[in-house]
Amino acid sequence: MEKKKLVIIGSGPAGYTAAIYAARANLEPLLYEGFMSGVAGGQLMTTTDVENYPGFPEGIMGPKLMENFRQQAIRFGTKVLTEDVISVDFSRKPFVVSGSKNVVEAESVIIATGATAKRFDIPGANDGELWQKGVSACAVCDGAMPIFRDKELYVIGGGDTAVEEAMFLTKYGKKVYIVHRRDELRASKIMADHAKNHPKIEILWNTEIVKIEGERVVERVILQNTQTKGQETKEAAGVFFAIGHTPNTGFLNGQVETHPSGYIKVLPNTTYTNVEGVFAAGDVQDHVYRQAVTAAGSGCMAALDAERWLAGQGKS
Repeated sequence: MEKKKLVIIGSGPAGYTAAIYAARANLEPLLYEGFMSGVAGGQLMTTTDVENYPGFPEGIMGPKLMENFRQQAIRFGTKVLTEDVISVDFSRKPFVVSGSKNVVEAESVIIATGATAKRFDIPGANDGELWQKGVSACAVCDGAMPIFRDKELYVIGGGDTAVEEAMFLTKYGKKVYIVHRRDELRASKIMADHAKNHPKIEILWNTEIVKIEGERVVERVILQNTQTKGQETKEAAGVFFAIGHTPNTGFLNGQVETHPSGYIKVLPNTTYTNVEGVFAAGDVQDHVYRQAVTAAGSGCMAALDAERWLAGQGKS
């Protein structure tokens, strides 16, 4: 069985950045970038224009940005496996990482598997339809795009996240509608009051979006009252899911401590998990910011933490 100083599980900005730093430190990292369990390269692989990543004043396509990350990691000596990690065994040293094709031993591991945005199964919102063509799960990431400027925008959800997303979108949209299935928000009282009192926000109570329509981008939504079942069609330029994310941690089988929400716990200001020699970076441990640039930053942190930990073990 091949033995590596460092195995990185997951790609995207966190995984690839960790690989770049680790490879430059001569750790010869092995990176499982994923295959079936998620898109190799992370959520940016399904994103079109990325306009908020530093260094690209004209913007860059998400897949192109991730390909640049990947090639840079490979250039410095990262070995990339395009397969999923099925399981890990952190009960023994060295650790065992089992992929769908390759099983390796690892002195240290960085988990960078990200989180998947929750979406309702609404016709028009899926991959291959209007997802990332006006349908998004991150207002902060996408809200400033030209297609949303001075247009009618819809946020699906009823918690603090939905209100925060709606508030952010008021900077760009003409009108922002919060679409909520119930007659009361789940958000905290102060957040709910902000939404109710904002002149550009309207809450659509007992309402759900049952279909999203458009030729090349979002143009219309079909709304349905959850009580009367009556429907109406409204113009729309954007639909934003704000119903949470699911961290991609199932393969860990509970071997790493997590928050109740499922995000991996790390020691404050570090990427250390509760398992010595195991580190976490990116959205899998970040339930607050969830941005490409913060994921990349934590990937750098994880590589530095792993390098220093290995040096302390006399294994670097």
